[in-house]
Amino acid sequence: MTRVLVVEDDPQLVRALVINLQARHYGVDAAPDGTTALRLAAARQPDAVLLDLGLPDMDGVDIIKGLRGWSRVPILVLSARQASDEKVAALDAGADDYITKPFSMNELLARLRAAVRRTEDITVAPETTLVETADFTIDLLAKKAVRDGRDVRLTPTEWHLLEILVTNPGRLITQKHLLQEIWGVSQSNKTNYLRVYMAQLRRKLETDPSHPRYLITEPGMGYRFEA
Repeated sequence: MTRVLVVEDDPQLVRALVINLQARHYGVDAAPDGTTALRLAAARQPDAVLLDLGLPDMDGVDIIKGLRGWSRVPILVLSARQASDEKVAALDAGADDYITKPFSMNELLARLRAAVRRTEDITVAPETTLVETADFTIDLLAKKAVRDGRDVRLTPTEWHLLEILVTNPGRLITQKHLLQEIWGVSQSNKTNYLRVYMAQLRRKLETDPSHPRYLITEPGMGYRFEA
């Protein structure tokens, strides 16, 4: 059973989420504040987290950072904050998706399914299980990235983006294709999502993120991985 942690201080919304998730056979834990959320996440090891940013004891971005210190669990932000910089801050901290309130329950459930699906193991062709560069190594089968002898922590979304690029070396992957593949058709115009995640990948993998050697931008078109 897929287990979801709902972090939300609005009792009515929590009730609606719990009812809808349980009706679709999800296991659900709920936390009304950040402290409880971090404790439950460690104890229950959820498969996904639905997170409100405006909590009574701490900002949701701090919870994202706390979870990302030890977990790659998919984090979907549910927030009334619509400003672009708020969204970028949450994504930059490690969130996998950002859903603005009010939202359609069907859309939320579809995005939740997509987020969980991204974390599931996939079969990779034997010839593409290991990608080695002069600066880092990507083990696609083990879902592991190593740079300078140290493991690189990647969120599920970062990993999915990297996986698409490194399994198509030298090939231009369009923004539209990446957005549809990772976030779904409804996100096909959210190019700022891609900019945030590419910047994060470069910071984690490139020697000089401002002058990338491997994760190349083709302005206005898409991205390319050069081995």
